Amino acid sequence: MTRIAFVGFGEAASALVQGWGVGRHDVSSYDIKVDDSATRDELLDRCKQLEVAGKDSFKDAVESAELVFSTVTADQSLNAAKSAAPYLQSGSYWFDLNSCAPTSKQAAAEVIEQVGVHYVDVAVMAPVHPALNKVPVLLGGPHAKAALPRLDDLLTNTKLIDGPVGAASSIKMLRSVMVKGLEALTAECALAAVAAGVDEDVFASLNRSHPGSEWSAQAAYNFERSVLHGERRAAEMEEVAKTVKDLGLPNDMTLATVLWQRKLGNLGVCLTDDMVASGANSVASVLLSHVRK
Repeated sequence: MTRIAFVGFGEAASALVQGWGVGRHDVSSYDIKVDDSATRDELLDRCKQLEVAGKDSFKDAVESAELVFSTVTADQSLNAAKSAAPYLQSGSYWFDLNSCAPTSKQAAAEVIEQVGVHYVDVAVMAPVHPALNKVPVLLGGPHAKAALPRLDDLLTNTKLIDGPVGAASSIKMLRSVMVKGLEALTAECALAAVAAGVDEDVFASLNRSHPGSEWSAQAAYNFERSVLHGERRAAEMEEVAKTVKDLGLPNDMTLATVLWQRKLGNLGVCLTDDMVASGANSVASVLLSHVRK
């Protein structure tokens, strides 16, 4: 059994373990939520259900691991690398799945490589559900090719990207300018259209302009994702803004996306499946009073 550790055990990590098959590998994890009494029990219960050994420190989680997957929020990627590095086995692999700017990945790689560990830049290119470990990923950096046999059936939909650490992540980051930018634009459009009482006409017009799209359903789905994961998405988009700025380009649209994702993520609203299935009008009607506060 391969000894695997996760640094951060949220949605992505849980999905990968589900894809591998519960109990198939020797898996441990450390997540800072274990340090908070408000979130500790839920986290450890999830670990138990997935037969993952939830640990109380970076050291306990990673010290004997052959493969370490870093799946924290984008703003904690470098901190996680610094905290785990002293306890990593020389010759092991550090797979950085976090949604970070190339320069952030390069800073983390420097920390990891200094202790004799192989750093691999991993860009996750789609939601982990329902694909689980079959989610498409890009692998980059000097150790990516050598890492492929070690991944075996752990990540089964991989593509190697030529270039240094950060080359794979730059694809993910710049794609997010469009993907999450559209989510933010859709949120602003839908909320305003419902507030003005013209949502049916607005969505009908958009559907005619973009045949094959169903804007009301897509807007409702986007709302649900942003309300549930807005803070995490905002952290990612801050890294996207950094990516664009590092290229010497203006990042105004991306910064605006950060604001919308964070705003929706901090609403504290629970959207039911029935609301989302009913379309943008149903969801936006619920959100309007919270957004206007």
